[in-house]
This record gives sequence, structure tokens and C-alpha cells, in this order.
Amino acid sequence: MTTNNTTTAPSAWTGMVPVEDTALAVTDTGGPGIPVVYLNGQFATRGYWKRVVAELGAEFRHITFDERARGKSRRSADYSFEAAVRDVDAVLAARGVDRALVVGWSYGALVGAHWAARNPDRAVGAVLVDGAFPYDWLDDAMERRIRKLFQRLNWVMPLLRPTRLTPRMSAAQQAESNIELGRLSRERELGPVLDGIGVPTRYVVASGKSFGSRGDEQERIRTSLDAVCARNPRIRVSAKVTSNHSHLLRRDFRAIAAAVRETAAAGRR
Repeated sequence: MTTNNTTTAPSAWTGMVPVEDTALAVTDTGGPGIPVVYLNGQFATRGYWKRVVAELGAEFRHITFDERARGKSRRSADYSFEAAVRDVDAVLAARGVDRALVVGWSYGALVGAHWAARNPDRAVGAVLVDGAFPYDWLDDAMERRIRKLFQRLNWVMPLLRPTRLTPRMSAAQQAESNIELGRLSRERELGPVLDGIGVPTRYVVASGKSFGSRGDEQERIRTSLDAVCARNPRIRVSAKVTSNHSHLLRRDFRAIAAAVRETAAAGRR
């Protein structure tokens, strides 16, 4: 399998990749392995993947990056979902990668699902970590709840920004990003995307609540995978782990790494 444009293994690199009106902070471990590009949670940073990267080791080439206004990446006028998908292409192009395995958590799982569906010739496969569930969880009441939640957090965000624990986005921008996620996650929107994925795809599914969810709301959302797997034989659940949505990258990194290996092996066939 050819995974990059050169015959020699690329060297490790860390730097800024200019994209449109911004620049993204990128780390590429280099090496001869299959390139894996990691897509973060909505307001998370590339550092969240460190345990998964360490577990997989030199067997793969790991490419991580901070999304716009997250971590060390710069602000932008565009925080849309489509911008996030374009940024995957921009990072891969900057690093000279033709084909890659995408691994996305939460918001990043939705980005990864879209990228894999749109790029069947460039995607080795996809690992979707507790995200990209086709479920109609967003209604008018939920939109109001999301906006109210971020309004309450607005006062503390400027205090946390120097630590890079929160994005350099306004509360309103973060709320709109979350609402857009809800709209794109509706069954009529996401269902056809998942049905159209033509490469090996594995889910790692958490247990319990995610931030802002109530009761068994999150578990009900996860049940939407049953119909997805029944319709598309390329999609399977690799593992259901005991950690909740927020903790699985830290506590269940081995299950995620196993799903990456499983997907890479399926992509070679």
C-alpha cells in the first residue's frame, strides 16, 4: 500500500500549516507506517490523543492538529463544520499524505465520517469514537438549552484561555457550533452519509453521559448504531467500553488503539 508521495520515510515535524484565513498547529511523527490523522472533540486539542498515539507507537505515522482557535491554532472567521472537513484535506496535503486512516472522537467522529464517505479512494478506513450517531436529539428546546449553557460559561472562558483549556471562540460561536452538530447528526442528514461509507469503519462506544446530557439520553442516542451496522456491512462496533464520553480517551485508549489496528488490517485486504 502506498501511503505517501515519497519512497523514504518522512521525518517527524511540528509546525504551523496556513489554511485560508488561519493557521493550524500540526504534529507529524513521521515514519513509514500507515498515516493516521486524529480529529478532536469539538473544543478539545491534539494532546487528548497522546495515550492512543503512545499505545500504537511506531507501527503507524501519527498526524495530530488543533482545530481553528483551539490549542495553538489561530482564530478564524469560519468555524463551520465544512471548514473542519476542509482542514483535514489541508493538513494531509501539507504533509504530503495521499491516503490516511481517520480517527475521530465526538465532533471529530462526525468530521471523520463525512471525510471517509467523501474520499473512498483516499481513506484507508475510519475509527469513530463515541460520535457520529444518527439521532434527532436537537429540537427548539435543546437549542435554547445549549445557548443558555454557553451563556453561563461565558464569564469563565476568558480566565481559562491562557491555559488553552477552552477555545478562543465566543460563547455564542461555541453554542452555534454545537447546534450545527445537532442538525448534522439528525438521522435524515447523517444516515445517508454513513450508508455511503465504502471503507472499513469501526466504532468505539462509551457508556454513560456526555457533557450536557440528561438521564439515559446519551445511551438512547447510541442505540442508533444498530440500524447503521445492519444497513452497511463495512461498519461495525469494535468495542463498548465502560468509561463515559469524557474519559474514554484517557481510560480506554487501548480499545481505541485496537480498533485502529483492526481497521488498518481490514483496509489492507
